[in-house]
Order: sequence, then C-alpha cells, then structure tokens
Amino acid sequence: MSLTLDEVLSSLQVVALPMKTRFRGLQTRETALIKGAAGWGEFAAFTEYDAAESLPWLNSAIECATQSLDRPLRELIPVNATVPASDDEAEIEKILSWYPGVNTVKIKVGTGIKEDLVRIARVRKYLPKAKLRVDVNGTWSVDEAVFNIRTIYGEVAGEYLEYVEQPVASIEELRELKQRLIVDVKIAGDEVLRKAKDPFAIDLTDAIDILMLKVSPLGGLQRSLQLATHHRLPTVVSSALESVVGLSYGLQLAAQLPELEYACGLATNSLFVEDLGELAIVDGAMRVGTHLVEPERLERFKVSPERLEWWRNRIKEIWRLREAQ
Repeated sequence: MSLTLDEVLSSLQVVALPMKTRFRGLQTRETALIKGAAGWGEFAAFTEYDAAESLPWLNSAIECATQSLDRPLRELIPVNATVPASDDEAEIEKILSWYPGVNTVKIKVGTGIKEDLVRIARVRKYLPKAKLRVDVNGTWSVDEAVFNIRTIYGEVAGEYLEYVEQPVASIEELRELKQRLIVDVKIAGDEVLRKAKDPFAIDLTDAIDILMLKVSPLGGLQRSLQLATHHRLPTVVSSALESVVGLSYGLQLAAQLPELEYACGLATNSLFVEDLGELAIVDGAMRVGTHLVEPERLERFKVSPERLEWWRNRIKEIWRLREAQ
C-alpha cells in the first residue's frame, strides 16, 4: 500500500517546533506530517535539502503512514543524551538534566580542539561515569583526526570514549585514519552511509566499526533493516531531529534489529520546548509503541499558509523525481 500525491497533499500538516537550545544552527524545527492507513508519517528533510536528498525522507514518511509493523524484539530502548556545540557550562548542565537516567552522552565537536576539550570536560564534571561519544560530522582532516582523537582520549575521556562519529568525510579518509590511529577507539559512520548515492554499494571494510542508522534519511524502516543486514556491523539507531512521530519510527527500527549493543540517539525531542506528543525518557530508556500526536499541539504549532504552500510545492517537486525513477 502506498499513497498518491493527492492523498499526501490533502493530509499534509506542517509544524514549527521551538527548541530549548540552538542545535544544527536551528532555533525552530519545521517538519511535515502525512496521514495514511497506519497513522501519521513524518517528512522531516531539512529545508536546505534538494529534491534528490529529500526523496528518501519522503519515502520513509509514506512507509510509516501506510505499513503495519512487525512485533518488536524489545520494548525498551536505551538512549543517549545529546549535547550541542555549546561553550556555556550552565547550559551544558541544564541540557544534561533533560535526560533522566541516561549514562551515555553524545557531544558535538569540531569547533576547535581547545573548545572541544572544555566541552567534554564539562560533561564529565556532571556525569563522570557516562560513556562518551563525540560527533564530528566529517569536518576533520585525517591529520586533525589522528591528533584530536589522541588528545581527547588522553586528556579528558580515556576509557569512557565509546566511539568517534564520522571524524572525516570519505571512505578513503576513514580507512587511512583507522590505519594511523594509535589509540583503541571505535569509529562510527553516519554521513558516509546516508549521503551515499547507493548505501548498499559502498564497502565499509576497514573504514568503520559501527553503523549509524537514521530511518528517515535512509528511506524507511525496511530499507534500514536491509542495510544493517547487508553491512553486518554493530548498529546505533539515531534521529534526524524529528518529532514524536519520526522518533517513534526510529524506536521501531531499534526494536526490530536482531542485536542492539549500544544506546540509541533517539531522545532528541528533549531539545524541543514541546513536542507534538509525549515520549518520555524513564531510567535512561524510551518505550517502543505508538506515541500519539496531540491535535491541540498540531494546531498550535502549525506554520503560516505561506510556509505550508512552500512545503506543498517542495513535495510536488520531489514527487516528480520519485515518478521519474
């Protein structure tokens, strides 16, 4: 079962969710919901993405809205806290308080090694026993990555450094980095997979240790499961800053993986002032299930008619590309 373009556009709801702190340069997160036989699906491709990059996100939303789900293999998914690139100690302390019971923290780095070390040290001050992940978004060169990872490990993180996410941009750079690293730290791949023209065709051998799966940009739950099976690496499921709808779908992915060794980055709704529905962290975990959208919130956060029309035109453009493939 799928949806027609008319069905997508007739059910389209677009909201702007205010954020507690700036993340990815955003203070407000615009996202779109569409409705099908299975409920809501979320189309959350960032507004700067072109039609080609946005197409998998729309496919994921349609799948979520139309397809029934298999029985989950687990009911609770451990999650990590997410700390943006903030240099404000009071803000970091406040952000960590939004994640009750969490013992794993993902920290955005890449703003400069001195600032990164201070940020990591501040997280450790408030959660000294937490596992740490640093996310570079591919901004380091190989030389920088070798130096910075050694420095982070040696000066502030030590054995608590669980992995470094996307330290460099390309497969070739990741392989070179793995050869040159002199500290025993795992490397996770995110952009190298989800921004690939064909994520099934890339060879991740000797490049990464952990696979990051984000259900929306990878084209849906079924495709994400297929990628996990294909690449046969330990997996972390993470969000793309979606609302409760997209996060619930990410939880379903995490619940259907045969093995789940790591906490997942699915608690980013903690960064919103208010979400479209309730999805709480309890003792460091989130419960798998259907988390309902509150109609009052959907109405309260809806965008202007001009922004709604912008999203409608965007979907029409993506749909033309979808039909051409």
